Amino acid sequence: MPLDPKALGQALDEDLTLHTTLCRRDAPAFQRAARSRDELVVACTQESRLFTELSQQTEGAVDLDVRPIRFVNIRETGGWGREARQATPKMAALLAAARLPDPEPVPTVTYQSDGRLLIIGPLEQAETLAALVSDALDVTVLATGGSGQQARQYPVVAGQLQSLRGWLGAFEVTVSSSNPIDLDLCTRCNACVAACPEGAIGLDYQIDLSRCQSHRACVKACDAVGAINFQRDAQTREEKFDLVLDLRDAPGFTQHALPQGYVHLPPTADAMAQVRAVTQLRDLVGEFEKPKFFTYKQKLCAHGRNLSVGCNACVDVCSASAISSDIKRNQIVVNPNLCVGCGTCTTVCPTGALSYAYPRASEQGVKLRTLLASYAKAGGKDAAVLLHSQAAGAAMVNDLGRMAQLDKTVRGVPARVIPLPLWHTSSVGIDLWLTAFAYGASQVWVLMTGEEAPQYHDALREQMAVAESIVQALGYSGRHFKLIEVRDARDLPLLDSELGEAPAQGVTRAASFAVQAEKRATLDLALDHLLQDSASRAGRTKDAAIALPAASPFGTLNVNRDACTLCLSCVSACPAGALQDNADRPQLRFIEKNCVQCGLCATTCPENAISLQPRLLLGEERRQPRVLNEAQPYQCVRCGKPFGTLKGIEVMIAKLSGHAMFQGEALERLKMCGDCRVVDIYTNPDEKKITDI
Repeated sequence: MPLDPKALGQALDEDLTLHTTLCRRDAPAFQRAARSRDELVVACTQESRLFTELSQQTEGAVDLDVRPIRFVNIRETGGWGREARQATPKMAALLAAARLPDPEPVPTVTYQSDGRLLIIGPLEQAETLAALVSDALDVTVLATGGSGQQARQYPVVAGQLQSLRGWLGAFEVTVSSSNPIDLDLCTRCNACVAACPEGAIGLDYQIDLSRCQSHRACVKACDAVGAINFQRDAQTREEKFDLVLDLRDAPGFTQHALPQGYVHLPPTADAMAQVRAVTQLRDLVGEFEKPKFFTYKQKLCAHGRNLSVGCNACVDVCSASAISSDIKRNQIVVNPNLCVGCGTCTTVCPTGALSYAYPRASEQGVKLRTLLASYAKAGGKDAAVLLHSQAAGAAMVNDLGRMAQLDKTVRGVPARVIPLPLWHTSSVGIDLWLTAFAYGASQVWVLMTGEEAPQYHDALREQMAVAESIVQALGYSGRHFKLIEVRDARDLPLLDSELGEAPAQGVTRAASFAVQAEKRATLDLALDHLLQDSASRAGRTKDAAIALPAASPFGTLNVNRDACTLCLSCVSACPAGALQDNADRPQLRFIEKNCVQCGLCATTCPENAISLQPRLLLGEERRQPRVLNEAQPYQCVRCGKPFGTLKGIEVMIAKLSGHAMFQGEALERLKMCGDCRVVDIYTNPDEKKITDI
């Protein structure tokens, strides 16, 4: 591939030497670098294992725990494309990002597995697979029919599976059984099978009660053992297992992302799938750790207030069923054992109450700024950032690069497209998309490969529609945000075509702000920069507003002043401080910048007087409190002090005037302030006292 070491060195501020066979004839050059304590970046991922072993075998080489080797692919990502000779700025960007330090460590989630495996399925298949793992795992079989082996090698449980829940090391299984044959007593002598005139007893030693004609020949045949009892009450047993292998057609879990430790192997699975399943299960014994992918701040959460549900986006989108509502505590609950780290919950969260931690948004921001700044410094223009998963997505990008090397009709990854691998493509959302655009990317694309849950595609499209509406309204032409959906190698021509899209209009001046820990703070910084950058691009008044799709985290409220009584229930329900009262007069005030469009105010309002309107207000008014409704105060009929709103008191009096407890003087007291009410009760000679009863 064409390499320009001088231009790359200038972009990276270091002297570079070009090697053509660093993993072969030029290996001594790598060994010299391995002895240095300076940062070591190898622009090859294909031979990462070889370079790692070579470093370990080199005398005097710095220990990899002290100074790790960082590997980056500049070949398939651009060096093998049709535009390889123009890819120097992209190579510089990828090399600069590779030099960044590793993200800060995050808390971990621990699993403990002792190898207790439950296999659910037909006996013959279950016992065949059990034989492949029984030397490493403690196997129990839950039979769903079939014919078992004569030898009793594994505990066999029969019955109906009532519930299956849990995760690696902590599966809880509930089985109910009403079958007359007790498998713990059964000796598998087959006497009952031979004696049954209807053939209702199979070699799983269970009776098909729909075929049984109550001859009870089986009971007589089993008299000595006593394993058959038609009078036996239904039994329910609960057991715990570390692992589950499910051989049924439909999996025992309905969510897209299955729990760790649960393997579904349907009858249609081929031999390779069986090998993978067996290998995976054998390795799941011991103590395991995974990152805790998220952080949760309840004070920012807009899920619920006062037993009313507002934002439910994270609960609805989670493909692992790891998020549930705890409305009694006005919060959500995330089960870290079930969380698989997709991060989609953080992408759809409007407040930033859920944030992604692997890596943190601030660390992703540093990488984006490094990539785009290095690209621009090396002379690159119209950068397009391609976000993809570090597994399937990276494989698709590499396959496209190899195809471009072999087939000259294939473009490959264009020189302006900068691939950026992520743990999961859904973990980056509108805050970082707009930040990347503000940093100088003309486009941000997300590559999805079919491994993601279907609802993730919808969620990202909705968020992209919001981002696109904003930049379009600010005067930036072209399509800036796009979801690229492919499946496998069959879609490489589609991927090649999608990556060839023309550049969109970007910012004239790249932003310099840092991504903040709070999502809303980052969004505000990105929007402020785009507003300033686009000021000369579009003729707008300072009060102009951008209409946004329903998924928008920005917007205003419409209040029906005729219906609103200024009870201010919405103020106490608002989790973002967007709605406020006024201590001096009856007013409902609103700060649009704070509104997250959660809908709690509309849900709480007893008069249904509030509706949401997604939009982005561009002027300074979005930061200032404005009055949505105000009313004339109601003055106490006794002392004249204002204590409520005229409409509120009138509505209350109208509703209670027909009640037996509020007649005569009691109704009149509703027109008094709290102090006068007490005074009136104690000074009224006609008021009945407790001592008179």
